[in-house]
Amino acid sequence: MSNLTILRRYAQKAPESLPASILFEHSAKNITIFDAFPKSMFHFLILSRIQEPKLDATTLSSLRELLSGDKTQAKEVITALAEDAKAVKKEIQDEMVKRHGFKWDVWTGFHGAPSMVHVHLHVLSADLSLQLVPPKLGFFLHLDDVLSWFDAEPTYFANLVKQLKPSNYEPILKESLSCFHCDTEMKNMPSLKTHLQEEWDNLPVVQRLAPKGNEKSRIEIPQSESDKGSKRAKSKTDDTPSSPEAT
Repeated sequence: MSNLTILRRYAQKAPESLPASILFEHSAKNITIFDAFPKSMFHFLILSRIQEPKLDATTLSSLRELLSGDKTQAKEVITALAEDAKAVKKEIQDEMVKRHGFKWDVWTGFHGAPSMVHVHLHVLSADLSLQLVPPKLGFFLHLDDVLSWFDAEPTYFANLVKQLKPSNYEPILKESLSCFHCDTEMKNMPSLKTHLQEEWDNLPVVQRLAPKGNEKSRIEIPQSESDKGSKRAKSKTDDTPSSPEAT
């Protein structure tokens, strides 16, 4: 199975056939999966389900392809993703309070030039504490911004869609590493990770609630004890995506 098309394969399958280590939940129009290489404490991908003939693999191959086609259909797809993202965000924030006693921001958006085939929406906590590659927030299109495009003048909308190509995002990927909290530039990834941890430790919290126990939550990736060590080791050392997303 090609690493670049694995999200498409998931979107074609019946959700019930996906293992619990991949599938978080599903709805009539989307499936939500765990990001196999999470960049934050909580990181999910919401995929539009392929439902032929109306929504085929080609239409859903990328955000640009979707937005270049039937505008009404595209808005329906993005709106459905937004509805499921709202529910996932609530579950994440409930878990934040349970584990840490407070909640912080959750980002929802698309990569402007994703490495993986198939429309997918990222839902991740705003901490980037587990990032395995340099985080480039300029590469990130926030969901609310994309939804606002549908209210734009048609020519402007078309121009925005045309901008969704890798060549427009390559300069961003070449920029220096910097902290999304304070914009401080960092020399390398280890120094950025250390700095982000310091930012996390110093988060201003008006009121921290006592975490509620240590019971297992469904928001954690289910796995056997024998799998834990190997999966964690692989995620820290292997830059090649297996499933579902490496960037």
